Amino acid sequence: MKVETPACAPLSGIRAAGELGLSRGEFARAVQLGLVRPGSRSAGGAVRFTRAELDRVRAGEGFPRELRARVETAAGADAGARVLEVGPSRFTRLARCGRLTPVGYRINRYRAVVWLYLAAELREFAAREPGLLSGAAPPEDRELMAAGADLRPRRWRERHVGLLLRRTADPWARAAVLASVLPEEEVRAAVPDPAERILLAALAPPPPYGHPRVPAAEAVARRLLLAEPPEEVRGYRAGLDRALAGVSGQSNSTGERGPT
Repeated sequence: MKVETPACAPLSGIRAAGELGLSRGEFARAVQLGLVRPGSRSAGGAVRFTRAELDRVRAGEGFPRELRARVETAAGADAGARVLEVGPSRFTRLARCGRLTPVGYRINRYRAVVWLYLAAELREFAAREPGLLSGAAPPEDRELMAAGADLRPRRWRERHVGLLLRRTADPWARAAVLASVLPEEEVRAAVPDPAERILLAALAPPPPYGHPRVPAAEAVARRLLLAEPPEEVRGYRAGLDRALAGVSGQSNSTGERGPT
């Protein structure tokens, strides 16, 4: 017998995507970007979405066309280059030099990273920086390329962490976001209390949508989740230290997020 869902009951992500007429990928990107706001979690931990939130999204101007346009992505240099109307090699150079920020990634069958870019952002870049779409590269870009730089992973992490932090005001959850991109030794140094490390691990955000489950591909993708350049590590470590200072008073308080 089919069980009807009460009209006011929160919906699963799959059901919410269907009601908005979005694919699972489009819906996941809309949630990632804060265009669709998640509600509470189910007893099993799955995110739910309220009908009021879906109604708010549907009431947006130009729905669903505008929403789809905002979450449309270009996968890889060839697709991105077509949006910018440049060659793939120029697109790759712009991305490696940090001019373009990926919004996601996938790992192909050759275990290579395929970066995803928001098509709307690429078009905005083309309108804003027409001089970078033709002619010689500026000196700073030539210097980065000569050094073999690739800022795509770092720019993606900056965006990923920023989006996660904007989705929560909980101080322990925010600390967990920052800890999740730091190497283990940095977390141990910043959080000497094992109970607090357990809490941060429990609150750590799940891998982003599209993160592979196949072990060989997952091993490649896992490296993208951790800060690598020393200055990047120092930045996230300083952020974690500040976050922990803000929750230190909760650590031994019964009923708070900190360990008891």
